[in-house]
Amino acid sequence: MAEEFGVRPGTLHSWLSRAQRNGSPSSDTPIQASAGAGWGGRSREGERGEAERLRAEAREQDKRIRELEMEREVCKRFVASRVKQLRQTRPWRSG
Repeated sequence: MAEEFGVRPGTLHSWLSRAQRNGSPSSDTPIQASAGAGWGGRSREGERGEAERLRAEAREQDKRIRELEMEREVCKRFVASRVKQLRQTRPWRSG
């Protein structure tokens, strides 16, 4: 994995150790975190709330996409029907 990031394995190990110990891979001083906080000071409860909010937002967006797709289909059918009707009542002149 270290090679993927272009660092030596020892460097990656050092960063991970610091992050687990202090909450930050770039600091030797622990980050002041609230109770229940995890990596980087974010609480798991906050992460869960954010994840649920994002899932709800995605559901709403999916619903809106389905509505717009249905509207597009109705519009396409209307236009096709109208074109057919016009062709029947007003034959195109050639020439």
